[in-house]
Amino acid sequence: MVVEIYVDADGCPVRDECIKVARRHDLKLYIVSDGGIRPVNDKRIELVIVSPGMDAADRWIADHIGSNDLVVTGDIPLAADCIKSGAVALKPNGDTLNETNIGPALGTRDLMANLRETGEITGGPSPFNRQDRSRFLSALEVAVQTALRCSKNLSL
Repeated sequence: MVVEIYVDADGCPVRDECIKVARRHDLKLYIVSDGGIRPVNDKRIELVIVSPGMDAADRWIADHIGSNDLVVTGDIPLAADCIKSGAVALKPNGDTLNETNIGPALGTRDLMANLRETGEITGGPSPFNRQDRSRFLSALEVAVQTALRCSKNLSL
């Protein structure tokens, strides 16, 4: 079983970190976007350009991701779809989403959307910072190593 990484790339602040880790472990990396991202000159890294439209990149990722793969996304519904397929989801701040915590994450997302719609909350998330980037890089490395061990055990 091969481990692959999928990046929901529109607005993703950690694409370079994903490329670095994929290269380090010789993994296939899909950078999925509706455009505006430069290709990377590496046969393991595939830039997938989807048609513009609501959730087009999300649908492509959900349709292609498999068990033991990794997805990098801040989109909680996409993370939930990928987790149903047996994948592990990482948010760009390094938080890991899995079967245990995806339900509460979906609930919190819906609650916050409701509060924004009613005007009770007007701000967004805090700005992405260096600590988030470092935490993400560490979490991605751990997730990749775990997935590779699982993949190795499944192939024995």
